[in-house]
Amino acid sequence: MPGLNLSSSHNVIVMQHDTASCFLSFTAPFLRRHEASSNIVLAHALKRVDAQTALSGFEFMSESDVYARLSSTDLDSHTPRPSNSAFWLTVWSQSSPSCPPTLDLVLACVDWTLGDYPIFLWTPNRVSATSSAWLAPRIAELTAHLTRCVPPERVFSVFGLTSLVKAFARAWTNLTGFPVEPEPFYAALFSQCTADTFRESDAALPEGHSLRKATPADVEPVAQLCKEFADDSIFFPLSIERARVEARELISKGLVWVYDASGDITTICAVTRNSHRVSAITKVYTTPRWRRRGCAEYLVREVTAQLLFNVGKDSVVLYVGHENSAQRVYDRVGFAGLCGKDKPDVVEDSLELGFVGADRGHW
Repeated sequence: MPGLNLSSSHNVIVMQHDTASCFLSFTAPFLRRHEASSNIVLAHALKRVDAQTALSGFEFMSESDVYARLSSTDLDSHTPRPSNSAFWLTVWSQSSPSCPPTLDLVLACVDWTLGDYPIFLWTPNRVSATSSAWLAPRIAELTAHLTRCVPPERVFSVFGLTSLVKAFARAWTNLTGFPVEPEPFYAALFSQCTADTFRESDAALPEGHSLRKATPADVEPVAQLCKEFADDSIFFPLSIERARVEARELISKGLVWVYDASGDITTICAVTRNSHRVSAITKVYTTPRWRRRGCAEYLVREVTAQLLFNVGKDSVVLYVGHENSAQRVYDRVGFAGLCGKDKPDVVEDSLELGFVGADRGHW
């Protein structure tokens, strides 16, 4: 491929993409093929392109289109350069000049209304990612490139497949001197529910209770629940003022549902990462005085059913902490591989590690 000039030491190259459109123009077919596991990096990129581009510009792009683009790309345009806004790094390798390059790793450095997100990592090759011999040279190239894009203070945490995160954290600490926080910020399972695994329930809602999308009249109770959810996380607390900003955004975009107990908003369920076939439940929270009454299960089942059977999604995905009792709720709704059950291939072990001395963002 004449446009691809890979590192002679490991046949690996890192490309930098300063816009979501550029990133998707090189990765869309690979992300689409792994649409559930790539949900974080794909959905955040799609938010940054217009609807027409998201629906047609990338939906019909093939891997052959990507290889043609790579063959004519001036790789000097993807060399490391400082960035004060969102950008993506992709790691490619090529086993021989006659073979097409493969996409090995993706790094997303993005932000949102309330600040910077963690560094997100993803790979389409989970099997190889368990091999240190495969992973080490790729992570070395990736982290070296990242040090030339942002100051180390920007990298307050990294989230993704556990093997990727651990390898990244070791390399990043060695490069920058920023040590890993003593405790993980988050250790979770990635799970999904499909039409085949979804479980109905005959339990009727109590009289006067309802499950519905939040409206502008719900800003205050939704904000309060967003604040309580964030405060529970310890690492990313929210003031009530910033929680109101989040609540208004969720409600205005139609991304949050509530359990309404005769006017008392007990539970929220947010769905903030969406792509063509996959939606992610990103926040479920019940205020303490309403717990153990089934509110979360009612609401998660309703939202999941809406997404699968009314919206037409192939799957609904979520992350849940290893020790989080909410696993029982999600298991009863039909999310796979939880509560110690056999884990199908779609279930991944995920990790977020923080770095001491960095400027913490929020997610």
